[in-house]
Amino acid sequence: MTAATSITVRVPLKIRRRPGRRTVVTPVAAEGGDAAIATRADPALVKALARAFRYQRLLDDGRYASISEMAAAERIERGYLGTLLRLTLLSPALVEEMMDARARCAATLPELLQPFPEIWEHQQAQLMPR
Repeated sequence: MTAATSITVRVPLKIRRRPGRRTVVTPVAAEGGDAAIATRADPALVKALARAFRYQRLLDDGRYASISEMAAAERIERGYLGTLLRLTLLSPALVEEMMDARARCAATLPELLQPFPEIWEHQQAQLMPR
């Protein structure tokens, strides 16, 4: 019989306190030393995008016949639901950038709830400064 051995693994990380939650920040080896990974996207923006795509899927699947019917069933304002559904018209590249930890997209949820261009290239030019 062999003796049990234990292995200790040390992971350098920091716990950053945010209002209402804690975020784990792990270091990334950089050329000049250790650098922390940038924090994730705005939680409100992520939640709004998730809801928008969920509502769009419910409409596409035929669960609700109209936005008005869905708004009544989900108990939300019809106008707000329409505004959220507009988020599904964002370019896939832009949505991916917003979800990326190192996103270049400077758009916030209030900015995205305002009218934005329908053409994907124009969206990227407006919302992703170079």
